[in-house]
Amino acid sequence: MARKRPSANRPTAAASGELRIIGGDWRSRKLRFPDAGGVRPTPARTRETLFNWLSFHLAGRDCLDLFAGSGVLGLEALSRGAASATFVDHTPALAQALRENLRLLHCDRATVVCSAVETFLRDSPPQPFDLVFMDPPFRQGWLERLFPLIAEQGWVKPGGWVYVEHESELTPPPPPASWQLHRQKTAGQVTYNLYRVAEPEA
Repeated sequence: MARKRPSANRPTAAASGELRIIGGDWRSRKLRFPDAGGVRPTPARTRETLFNWLSFHLAGRDCLDLFAGSGVLGLEALSRGAASATFVDHTPALAQALRENLRLLHCDRATVVCSAVETFLRDSPPQPFDLVFMDPPFRQGWLERLFPLIAEQGWVKPGGWVYVEHESELTPPPPPASWQLHRQKTAGQVTYNLYRVAEPEA
């Protein structure tokens, strides 16, 4: 695909991808993102399933989108009533495209952090979220490193949710003791999981 000169108003630099928000206030809005960082947005059918699972647990919630890439999971959550979203991705072109897409949507309920995910989780003051999305690059051992880091640093509120995608041939590491597998499904080469973080017993 021929690459076009960047525009001052739209994130078209090296743009080879397009996403479509499938539900909520921004339903059917199409957004562009650059060909950078090997980004592979979660497919529409998978998002439909995920947000059906979360349909009664999303409104007014604070979300953290790790390895955000195109930002499609956090954007879908915001469109469907989430109170806020924090997007974390280490690729500057993707972070900038996300900021520009949020401006196109006139959204002021989101923060974009250009940082390595592990660095962000380890070095930032923990801010517990209601919902964490995690779609890391495949075959790099991310889950083994990040599961304990997310749990030990308190990045998810008790009663909150953690969504994880991984390659279907992978046997994922055991989740933290307080995470309970709520739903799981495999579609082709990807398995997606939704964990519920247990609340302390009274």
